[in-house]
Amino acid sequence: MRTSIATVSISGTLTEKLNAAARAGFDGVEIFENDLLASPLTPEQIKDRAADLGLAIYLYQPMRDIEGLPADAFAQSLRRAEHKFRVMRRLGAETVLVCSSVSPQAVDDDALAADQLRQLADLASEYEIRVAYEALAWGRHVNTYDHAWRIVESVDHPSLGVCLDSFHILARGSDSKGIESIPGEKIFFLQLADAPLMTMDVLQWSRHYRCFPGQGEFDLAAFVQSTVRAGYQGPLSLEVFNDIFRQADSGRTAADAMRSLVALQEAAGITDPPAPVEPTAVAFVELVTPDTERVSTMLGALGFTRAGKHTSKPVDLWEQGGARILVNTAPATGRGSLSLAAVGLESPDPAAASKRAESMEAPVLPRRSSGRDILIDAVAAPDGTELFFCATDRPNLPNWLNDFQQVPHCSGGGGCVVGVDHVALTQPWHQYDEAILFYRSVIGLQPHDSVDVRDPYGLRRSRAVSTVDGGVRIALSIAPAPTDSGTASQHIALATDDIISASRRLRDTGRLLPVPDNYYDDLAARFEFGPGELETYRELGILYDRDESGQFRHCYTSTIGNVFFELVQRDEGYRGFGEQSAHIRLTAQLAR
Repeated sequence: MRTSIATVSISGTLTEKLNAAARAGFDGVEIFENDLLASPLTPEQIKDRAADLGLAIYLYQPMRDIEGLPADAFAQSLRRAEHKFRVMRRLGAETVLVCSSVSPQAVDDDALAADQLRQLADLASEYEIRVAYEALAWGRHVNTYDHAWRIVESVDHPSLGVCLDSFHILARGSDSKGIESIPGEKIFFLQLADAPLMTMDVLQWSRHYRCFPGQGEFDLAAFVQSTVRAGYQGPLSLEVFNDIFRQADSGRTAADAMRSLVALQEAAGITDPPAPVEPTAVAFVELVTPDTERVSTMLGALGFTRAGKHTSKPVDLWEQGGARILVNTAPATGRGSLSLAAVGLESPDPAAASKRAESMEAPVLPRRSSGRDILIDAVAAPDGTELFFCATDRPNLPNWLNDFQQVPHCSGGGGCVVGVDHVALTQPWHQYDEAILFYRSVIGLQPHDSVDVRDPYGLRRSRAVSTVDGGVRIALSIAPAPTDSGTASQHIALATDDIISASRRLRDTGRLLPVPDNYYDDLAARFEFGPGELETYRELGILYDRDESGQFRHCYTSTIGNVFFELVQRDEGYRGFGEQSAHIRLTAQLAR
């Protein structure tokens, strides 16, 4: 289906918005009236600019407070409407959005509303313009789509139809199945927005917290399916009011928006792109640093051994159990301290995973090679983390381990790490929602519920994504404030089968993050423990959680640069990340 985006959804001037929409591959736009009024270009120049960019102008909006008005107020509204129709003719827009009235003058009289909309449609037809009537979720008297449709149906005018907005419909809990009873030719326009489920004033919810499909919790696939079954053949258009999107770079916001529509059309069964290839495990985590001394010492304390050296690059391979850490000192990384740069994902079909990424508009990374290196497909996540699609030690597939030559084991060993439990990545404030959609649509991971994590300076939003079986888990979070770069640490959670021995080893090397005694006093009130169990946790700085499915025990190292490590022992059924004690860790880290 054709794709469109409202100019209100992205930042910048009108020309910047048009350029961003065109670069992202949209077929057209909705022009928001404020963007037109603030532009130095005439409507004719805007029409030409859009045409040069290959963009249709599908809709002009909004027109407010038209129906249900006293005669004098309605006459004034008609004069205003005729001016807009003239502007639309100059602009080349053929459909106008009319929102249900919120005017305190409006009366609850469907017959009056129908009569006034009929007069508006008569006037619009003189300018060859269609009127798409939309029920605002906070409309004074008309606030549901079925009510709007009853009025439109009673008017029975060829220039009057309905506009269906997913937010206004789903935020009120309306059943989208009823859309299927509306004739497709009377659905003049379709606007799409997702949103997190929130208990708040619906107007404020709409104006500030909408997001792109796949970033919230509405069932937009079912909504679109109902609209298509009704016979709608117009564009899928995004109308998203979001404070962050309107401050972020317009180009990447538009690209994120297009990705959301590609994924939504797949979910609704409209298109059939390459299927997602769910990764099975973390093959490696790559750290970059200008100096390996501190991280090498830390890895040795965790029980890792330096097992290999890259044949053409300054990269060391550290191993323990099923966990592999790469330490890269290449100056081209441009990073001043230890940071997490890449994650290797074990993929059943790396080539298919790369094709999936391309189909979802993900930036596939060009690979630099000395000519002898194994070439591995990779994509860039929204925060710049590189994600490699790996096939480790599998016949007939490129094995990235062949790029490393063995070296004598000279440090570490004797640990009890068995693999990588999860990776935690703090996202830039303006890319958090984008990251959720990216990992869901491109990588094929499933999002968990969103949680708020307490921090000494506010709340951190956090949401994990994972495979169904937990073979790959990535915890995504956002710091309390946009400028809070000092606490934007990433961390690697290592799975262990003996948290007691692992934490004791860390404590003995002086690299264990201390935990206050007050935490354990409270823990004693929350859970019952066996003899000496709580005392052991207190001694070794082990944090604890338990649910109906099992236990979760974990501890942390001190931080090096922007990276720290976590040791985790989880019972198989436990799906969380110990977020109940995250504020203890955050406070302890800030105190050091």
